[in-house]
Amino acid sequence: MKLFQKVQRGFTLIELMIVVAIIGILAAVAIPAFMDYMKKSKKTEASLQLNKISKNAKSYYGTTSSYVDGTAVEAPTKGSSGCCGGGGKDTNHCKADSAAFTADDTWKALDFQIDEDTLFVYNYTGTGTGFTATAVGDLDCDTTEITYTLVGTADKGNPATVLSEPAINAD
Repeated sequence: MKLFQKVQRGFTLIELMIVVAIIGILAAVAIPAFMDYMKKSKKTEASLQLNKISKNAKSYYGTTSSYVDGTAVEAPTKGSSGCCGGGGKDTNHCKADSAAFTADDTWKALDFQIDEDTLFVYNYTGTGTGFTATAVGDLDCDTTEITYTLVGTADKGNPATVLSEPAINAD
């Protein structure tokens, strides 16, 4: 009877080092791309909320033939360090404060409020013929704020709005 010797097979050290190097290269490429996607996803909040203000302002214009006249208080109110450390669900979220919106007549006339923690602080200044709304936020708490601006005009009775976004590499 012959005894069979089992041949041990496995990976060599060089093969394992090559795999680790490949994973390192993939991680070096993927992590910055992932961080950019995260910033882009955070920025969409401002454009969505300003779009809501735009629709509500146009609706108000359609009923009264003028935009909401007034200056809305900055809402939600940011602390001394902005929204960073604001006590929201993340350290860089402003805590939801629906009372700041409902207590202000201009926000009420626009039928606008935010009930969830937010990355941006919103402002509105309007006259009967136009308005400017802004969303200002510091997405990663590095003291660099980005600003979205919504401008509403009424040309010959036609309400129109233009949203200006910050530069692509901003923040």
